[in-house]
Amino acid sequence: MKEYTTEQIRNICFAGQRGCGKTSLIDAIAYNTKINNRIGRVDDGSSLLDYNEDEISRKTTLTTKLLACEWKSNKINLLDCPGHTDFIGELQSALQVTEMVGILVTALAGVEVGTHLHWNEIDKRNKPRFFFVNKMGVENVKWRTSLDSIKEAFGKQAVAVQLPIGEAENFKGVIDLLHMKAYKFDGDGGREEIDIPADLKDEALAEREHLIEVAAEADDALLEKFFEDGTLSEEDVLHGLQEGINKSKVFPVLFGSGNKNIGVRIMLDFLAEYAPCPKAVGSIDAKKTGTDDVVKLTNDAKGSTAAFVFKLVSEGHLGDMSFVKCFNGTIKSGADLKNQQKSSVERIGHLYTFQGKNRIEVQSIPAGDIGVLVKLKDTHTGNTLADSSFSVTIPEVEYTNPVMDVAVKAAVKGEEDKIAAGFHKLNEEDPTFKLVAFPELKQQVLYGQGPTHIDILVAKLKNRFGVDVELVKPRIPYKETIKGKAERQYKHKKQSGGRGQYGDVHIRIEPNGRGNGFEFVDAIKGGVIPSKFIPAAEKGIIEAMVNGNLTGSQVVDVKVTLFFGSYHDVDSSDLAFKISGMMAFREGFMEAKPILLEPIYNIEITVPDDFTGDVMGDMSSRRGKIGGMEPNGSNQTIKAQVPQAELYQYSVDLRSMTQGQGIYTLELSHYEEVPHEAAAKVIAAAKSEKEAEE
Repeated sequence: MKEYTTEQIRNICFAGQRGCGKTSLIDAIAYNTKINNRIGRVDDGSSLLDYNEDEISRKTTLTTKLLACEWKSNKINLLDCPGHTDFIGELQSALQVTEMVGILVTALAGVEVGTHLHWNEIDKRNKPRFFFVNKMGVENVKWRTSLDSIKEAFGKQAVAVQLPIGEAENFKGVIDLLHMKAYKFDGDGGREEIDIPADLKDEALAEREHLIEVAAEADDALLEKFFEDGTLSEEDVLHGLQEGINKSKVFPVLFGSGNKNIGVRIMLDFLAEYAPCPKAVGSIDAKKTGTDDVVKLTNDAKGSTAAFVFKLVSEGHLGDMSFVKCFNGTIKSGADLKNQQKSSVERIGHLYTFQGKNRIEVQSIPAGDIGVLVKLKDTHTGNTLADSSFSVTIPEVEYTNPVMDVAVKAAVKGEEDKIAAGFHKLNEEDPTFKLVAFPELKQQVLYGQGPTHIDILVAKLKNRFGVDVELVKPRIPYKETIKGKAERQYKHKKQSGGRGQYGDVHIRIEPNGRGNGFEFVDAIKGGVIPSKFIPAAEKGIIEAMVNGNLTGSQVVDVKVTLFFGSYHDVDSSDLAFKISGMMAFREGFMEAKPILLEPIYNIEITVPDDFTGDVMGDMSSRRGKIGGMEPNGSNQTIKAQVPQAELYQYSVDLRSMTQGQGIYTLELSHYEEVPHEAAAKVIAAAKSEKEAEE
């Protein structure tokens, strides 16, 4: 592959609902750009992009792939992102390094829940974008319905720049509204210019008028011209369109079929001409390493080098590969770049790009380009590599919080440490999950984006590190507190020959307000307990709070006052007062109206209108409190608060209820009291488990 300048580079990621045909479209692009001698197919396992065993067996993309292709003197880096909601993190990292997004919509289904999910991520970052209405050759397709679905969901800024010629099995070409030309495609992707069909002329003119209006609104000077003349020249329309795309004010809509190879080459023409190059969208804000001082990176290929590692891939036959976007300067083989997070230096070896599963060596990676570095010593996803004299750190990707939790335990006793080590290595590639050890729960809990994500992680753990795990229901991190007050004395007195043990404390236990934690008050007067023993009594109380009397959970939000006691000149000791404090608290706690607290989560569930009743009813059955509902295009977003205890396997249940179309996000809100009946069951279960262990 020849070298390209920053101005010749186009970085585009494809997003959209699972099943919309992103991978098939890029397979068709690979064929049309002569990378592949045939169009790969996901369904038969011949795709150039979905090539690993899990993807072939599941027939779906699980990790972002890069296809670097050449078209009309440009290098176009295409990132194919999974549509599966469990892998939203792949899109989030791709958005960090691309200047434009192609949102695919299936012609028959129109805008779906996953389309909205991806749109929201794109919109947060204000990325230029376009729509490609795919699968136009499917039975019962109506192009007007598809276009209206997009406009209804995302506004009049979504404007057709093409119209299809024919529908469903009669789909054979497109009308280019920018130049008012029509093209018919053969099965090999070739196109032939034809006259605009007479039955589509009026609709084409009407849609072009709408295109002119939207293009005019992208530039104040053009808008004034439009008001004066009532129209714009073709040159002005194209200028307005380009301005609107770059400013994320215009969202062009194209039509085609990846499977039938119709409209693919004209889409490539559009991207080469209108997709912004890295410089066109302005600078990005980095930080001077170790400070909050902003450093502007302007995609200057001749400047100091700064690159961001947005993805790490480890494959046995290829080794560890770091996918990078160069935001400034030029990466060259033999250069030394400093890892800004690790303060270590990496020597750069061979440089590569990828065309699906094929690795291609390149001479350099200039500013704005995406490439691959191999065999780096200590560099991971989210790290910045820069010249040693250029201390800048590029912001890391903000990933969605995991929504599904499962406890993992080793299938073979004694391999617990291997679980942690294996998942730590996997986390370097995939930061969207986390493994948390809860000593008080005696569990390691794996937090992922959904059941498929969890399955893939567990399979990787076994295949790469030889560690088998069992998935079990995670214990809930309950907490215990009190609603009443109590006073309690405990005297620890022991005499068994020689020096004895003596410690006597009187304590008052009372609530300390939710969220205020533990407070210890020393109210001893007159030296009835020497000051040197008081910290020991406090330490005993704190140790007693680690495992409460109800379920063995941590005790929180209590105030304990040590107000009286006694001591012995010879037999008193730190140990005696520690035991006295511990026992006084345990006995007093049970007299102060103890209660169980459970974690409550904020949940936002987005589902199609048809499923809102079922989802809300199910949420109520889970002790959820509905907080409201907001329209989201043809979907509804339900907001609620629900106990963590009721959320186990919720992602599985939600998908079952909504035919796979429901998505949700979670965030810990607070702790609140468990209802009496539910608490009694939890306490009984904890007691039985403890007895079984004994």
